[in-house]
Amino acid sequence: MSSESASLARLSMSLPAELFRQLDVMVAERALPSRSQLIAELIRQALAEHESLFRPDEMLAGTITMVYRGERGRMRHQLFRTQSGFLKEIISSQHIFLEHDRSLEVLLVQGPYARLKELCDAIRRLRGLQQLELVTTTSLLPPLHKQDRGAPDTPPHIPGANA
Repeated sequence: MSSESASLARLSMSLPAELFRQLDVMVAERALPSRSQLIAELIRQALAEHESLFRPDEMLAGTITMVYRGERGRMRHQLFRTQSGFLKEIISSQHIFLEHDRSLEVLLVQGPYARLKELCDAIRRLRGLQQLELVTTTSLLPPLHKQDRGAPDTPPHIPGANA
């Protein structure tokens, strides 16, 4: 028995016939290998949502996806000002221009759900926003930097650079 199958648990469930049919259609449309894979994905999504609602101070990682009108840079400036208040939560961002003076921006975020929701609420208040979605997971990013509390802040040594 492989270690992967040893870590699996079986679940037997009964569903109304129409719901079962819709599940199979969804599996086929996504070209998934099994119902189990789809159900596991749906459960993970539900667990992340549950975590955010019932444990708002627990750390989560995720994305915030936005579509907004460009309006000659005004919206980008407002987003910059809003995001600057959430530097601990925003790991990175990516922006692209779309047709018809629209932009798509994706933020990679990590922090307590309450703080991520606060960020989303601040962005939602900006005029020109057309869509916003926060997707979270209970898995976290590994620490980006290990801090040595005893070492002074010194710049990294760059070979060949003059001191």
